Amino acid sequence: MEVDVVVVGGGAMGSAAAWQLSRRGRSVVLLEQFEQGHHIGASHGATRNFNMAYAEADYLDLVAEAKDLWDELAVEAGGQLLDLVGLVNHGNVSRLQAVRSAHAERGIESHFIPASEAATRWQGMNFRGDVLVVPGSGRVRAAEALAALRQAAEADGARFEYSTPVRDIRVAGDDRAVVVTDSAEITARRVVVTAGAWTDKLVGNLVSLPRLVVTQEQPAHFTPLDDSLVWPSFNHNPAPDDPRDSYWYSPVYGMLTPGEGIKAGWHGVGPVTDPDARSFIPEPVQLEALARYVREWLPGLDPASAVPISCTYTSTANEDFVLDRFGPVVVGAGFSGHGFKFTPAVGRVLADLADGGAAPARFTARR
Repeated sequence: MEVDVVVVGGGAMGSAAAWQLSRRGRSVVLLEQFEQGHHIGASHGATRNFNMAYAEADYLDLVAEAKDLWDELAVEAGGQLLDLVGLVNHGNVSRLQAVRSAHAERGIESHFIPASEAATRWQGMNFRGDVLVVPGSGRVRAAEALAALRQAAEADGARFEYSTPVRDIRVAGDDRAVVVTDSAEITARRVVVTAGAWTDKLVGNLVSLPRLVVTQEQPAHFTPLDDSLVWPSFNHNPAPDDPRDSYWYSPVYGMLTPGEGIKAGWHGVGPVTDPDARSFIPEPVQLEALARYVREWLPGLDPASAVPISCTYTSTANEDFVLDRFGPVVVGAGFSGHGFKFTPAVGRVLADLADGGAAPARFTARR
């Protein structure tokens, strides 16, 4: 079989790349090692934060594009994908001031309010300093987004094949590679690898990537004590003024997941893991620390009600993404737990790379 592009990995980024490539008229086959709707990687779950609280130009460019593309995809799918309920950011005020300045330069709506006002508006939460409110943020309907990406890609001719592990990728020239599965060899001009935690295992000996660290993360859903409370999405980077445990210094994120409760989790503190040998069992010290965090900072939740979730982060040292091309192989990796909001724009960048274009310099593997 011969096609223009093989996409390896059928999570959010691979599905977005398949959408962007197929709408350009490329023949695309997407190969996913697990069954459709699996919970083994990083793209499962009903919601993700849609957060525009970045100070860096590359990320602000990407998230602005992503918002437009999410809206475009929603129209194509005939449903809503973004819930712009607002997002509150608190903790590291100097960082938030830099974000606000970047927003002001670009005309992005955001503003500071005092902790007392924030606590009045969102009575399930506690605050100790000024709070940066970003009204145009909120959450992505992640599960619906994955379905919409596949639907849109298949409408333009892409083929999605699940339960189809890739056993090898052989580079046969600058514009030719062979992808080997258990039942076929597929020749393509480009291979786009969006394999998440399996990236190093698949192409680590084929391309030169920065170090990618895979961790098992364990956010949890907590039950609200009062169903009348209003919940924005939120990010909190606590000040290091409480030495009770190391997790207390780590950022926390969260959002409402309708029907499941309020999702809250530490950002990137899970144990290093082999994605093929995960326990999926919550680390008890970390889970107890999260319950203590909820007790102090999210008093509108029942801290004893935690329903843990297991997912993976694949992170670079500086948490920047890797978007680059090596001959016929394009790699999207290292989304470091903050990539989902950017999904459709990352798909566009990966499609550009497959077509001979370039990614922003910040995201190249050889910077």
